[in-house]
Amino acid sequence: MVTLGVDTHKRSHTLVAVDEGGRQLGQLTVAATAEGHLAALRWAARWRERRWALEDCRSLSRHLEADLLRVGEAALRVPPKLMTESRKSARTPGKSDPIDALAVARAAIREPDLPVAFLDPAGRELRLLVDHREDLVKERTKVQNRLRWHLHELDPSFWVKPAGLNRQHVLKAVEARLTCESSTLASIALELVARVRELNVRVGQLERQIAERVSPAAANLLGIYGCGALTAAKLVAETAGVHRFRSRAKYARHNGSAPIPVWSGNSTRHRLNPSGNRQLNAALHRIAVSHLRGHEPSIAYVAKRRALGDTKREAMRALKRRLSDDVYRRMLLDHSLATPQGLASAAA
Repeated sequence: MVTLGVDTHKRSHTLVAVDEGGRQLGQLTVAATAEGHLAALRWAARWRERRWALEDCRSLSRHLEADLLRVGEAALRVPPKLMTESRKSARTPGKSDPIDALAVARAAIREPDLPVAFLDPAGRELRLLVDHREDLVKERTKVQNRLRWHLHELDPSFWVKPAGLNRQHVLKAVEARLTCESSTLASIALELVARVRELNVRVGQLERQIAERVSPAAANLLGIYGCGALTAAKLVAETAGVHRFRSRAKYARHNGSAPIPVWSGNSTRHRLNPSGNRQLNAALHRIAVSHLRGHEPSIAYVAKRRALGDTKREAMRALKRRLSDDVYRRMLLDHSLATPQGLASAAA
């Protein structure tokens, strides 16, 4: 089996072919276009048994990944964190596109359980909507912070509640207050009020659109206590096909909820895993926080772990691992119901 590691960029892709022992067999650089992808396929055709390993860089690798999958090629997604150790252990010093491509290939050989890429147009669209909403929320926060400073400079006694600028009636009150001023600072603040109002409307529209898309596709996932539409959409979008993972343990490793052993001698302990998909891990953390606020079984579970000697962080880690298993099970069920066979079984 030959592994083709690919370092992707906006204008070019660099490929390095290695054998099962990690020995380099060839190297090629192609343009990041359809013609370049075809040239890469022709070059790779010399190895009958092959697979592709792509550094998971979202937009940079998406077009190449889609072209490979359309013609039936096998592709793996390699998290960028896995390449660090490969570069450190290489005998060639420095950093270049061929060195990075070689690190991607060797990371794929070293890690046998990497997720397999596949085409998922619905999941891709949901991910675009979720990412777009998050970008607008970040922009809104920046505008709101600038507006607050301007309001403080105009009148230090004029105070707005932390989440008040997300509400239209509060913006109307701020606008009415600013119209009484004739300074340049007040006119700039009025422009910021208009921008915040526009972002509030658009963010609300996106949230409703996301909820409409995720509700029929993740009915079982939404049944988890504390998992709302936005969190479910984040889980579905970042997982990118739960059936890619052969077990709940592999999914936990992917989302960073699988513990890391840190024991020696008579002391046996585990700690939080800082690797994995941090977006998935953050979504699991939000659900875990909700559970600790009002889900009695989870509260009892964490109390039991603390009684056995776990620290608060260790108990939270254990709870997130349990939630990861529940998310995996429910997403598998939602996926099976979305297939024709699943729909037929449900109808029966």
